[in-house]
Amino acid sequence: MSPLEAVLIALAGVAAGTINTVVGSGTLITFPTLLAFGVPPVTANVSNTVGLVPGSMSGVFGYRRELAGQGARVLRLGTASLLGGVAGALLLLRLPSSAFDAIVPALIALGVVLVVLGPRIQRSVAARAESRGGIPDHGVWWVWPAVAAAGVYGGYFGAAQGVLLMAILGIGVADSMQRHTATKNVLALIVNAVAALVFIVVADIDWTVAGLIAIGSVIGGQIGATVGRRLPPVLLRAVIATVGVVALVALLA
Repeated sequence: MSPLEAVLIALAGVAAGTINTVVGSGTLITFPTLLAFGVPPVTANVSNTVGLVPGSMSGVFGYRRELAGQGARVLRLGTASLLGGVAGALLLLRLPSSAFDAIVPALIALGVVLVVLGPRIQRSVAARAESRGGIPDHGVWWVWPAVAAAGVYGGYFGAAQGVLLMAILGIGVADSMQRHTATKNVLALIVNAVAALVFIVVADIDWTVAGLIAIGSVIGGQIGATVGRRLPPVLLRAVIATVGVVALVALLA
């Protein structure tokens, strides 16, 4: 690896850490970068996952104020992300990539639609839940299995995992977009961390690549927290939808 390649990989990590903290889909920057520099696809995927974990931690720290009062919710939904992340990582090691080629774009497209239509759908969900006593703090009944399913996807590949999580939380949990972003960061961290642990044990990791991405993503996590916190709900929703569309186009190209 040349010095220039090392710098570019680190910069890709900065960009990925920034995007992951605000929305998700940072993998769409780092993964193609690694492939362009000749890193084998599976090695690139697992090394990228390991490298982005410190960036996820940085993003969680950056949004720590918005996590206040969400301990019980994060703990409950975190178990779904934990189980889903393990399942997704194991699937990556056992199934060919073609197994998810059809469903991944569909999931991202669904996530974008749900983010855009989120407020309208959330009002309908809230109205139905009101007749049964209102929406629980941890969300309506389907939020837990939906977060687990997003965890499976995140453990397998992860691009636009944040878009799916923001759609799920925005519709099924009654809270602000900024607090949803904080929750999303924790859930994504759990998925990435458990997948990284599986990969460390059983996969071939390029530790130089992982280290460069880690350094960059930590910096990016703090940038993302600063930028994301300043976005009003409507603009944040627009950013999420835009990133989702870009991710969809990139995967279908």
